[in-house]
Amino acid sequence: MKIIIPKEASVESRVAMLPQNIDKLVKKGAKIFIESGLGASLEIPDEEYKKAGAVVEKNRKKLLASGDIILRLRKPILKEITALKKGSIHVSYLDPFNEPKLLAALAECKISAICMEMIPRSTRAQKMDALSSQASLAGYAAVILAADNINKIFPMMMTPAGTLQAVRVFIIGTGVAGLQAIATARRLGAKVDAFDTRPVAKNDVLSLGAKFVEIDLGETGQTAQGYAKALTDEQLKKQRDVMKQYCSQADVVITTAQVFGRKAPRIVTKEMVAAMKPGSVVVDLAIETGGNVEGAVLGKTVVKDGVKIIGLANMPARIALNASQMYSNNLTNLIDEFWNKEKNEFELKLDDDIIKGCLITHQGAIVHPSFLPPVAQKKSRKG
Repeated sequence: MKIIIPKEASVESRVAMLPQNIDKLVKKGAKIFIESGLGASLEIPDEEYKKAGAVVEKNRKKLLASGDIILRLRKPILKEITALKKGSIHVSYLDPFNEPKLLAALAECKISAICMEMIPRSTRAQKMDALSSQASLAGYAAVILAADNINKIFPMMMTPAGTLQAVRVFIIGTGVAGLQAIATARRLGAKVDAFDTRPVAKNDVLSLGAKFVEIDLGETGQTAQGYAKALTDEQLKKQRDVMKQYCSQADVVITTAQVFGRKAPRIVTKEMVAAMKPGSVVVDLAIETGGNVEGAVLGKTVVKDGVKIIGLANMPARIALNASQMYSNNLTNLIDEFWNKEKNEFELKLDDDIIKGCLITHQGAIVHPSFLPPVAQKKSRKG
């Protein structure tokens, strides 16, 4: 079984696989072929991959056409799908809720597409959960970025010249990214307040030394995947009223609230931004799915009412080496979980809960219930 790993797009500084993980897969008996320059963004030469046991191929077209399994980070471009070997397994991010044409093309070309965003959030699948691994680094990077953009130091400092007060940080959304942001801000010495619509998040927030902001929103909760459920308009208004107060007190606001497969909820309004102190910083980690902050612009830092609003994309890539290390481990763990030692190949177990959760297309059709046409979804539910 031939596993191939092509280079990522030039805008991406992360890589899908590092040499140490290539070594692990080769020792299992896998044949690994990589595109020349795979590790260039991290200054990892082809020679390192060769030492780990990979074969280096310069011809991208030839590489794509020969793989039984294709491992990558970003979703493929449409024109390259037809170049893939029919019946091959493609593993990457796919952005499935926003890419119906991509899913259709993968099905039409008889590619079995595994979507890394759809890996179930179960105990057994934790080691393969790329969304969590990358979100954790995004939370860290957001705090470092805020610290670099604010005109204050984070910790309280007592000096002969006077006492400098600790920066106050308000974190909205305490999933994986939010919790890592709390931990990082606390390590830097900040005073941290945090809010989440899920009451279950309170203990995690308190355990990290932050204050949990409680707002009585009535019925709330989380999805089976562990994401916060969307709020009603009335709940959002009540939430914003309390948040405005906390935003006005904060030096840094970091928003991480996302609902998987849907546009990010607008949480921080222009009125909240206007209530903040000039020189304050807001980092919107949900900017790639529409943003939590009114006035945030994808890929840019803008200033509104004296407040910096940072909407930079691909936050994990700011720590590209560690992000690549974690994603590479996620892929390696996925391959390892379903590696048949006797046949010396990756086994696509269609009845396995993990594969059921993340396999989008197979044998010429879209097979995941969430992405079937409406009529087919009804039949699937009845079945």
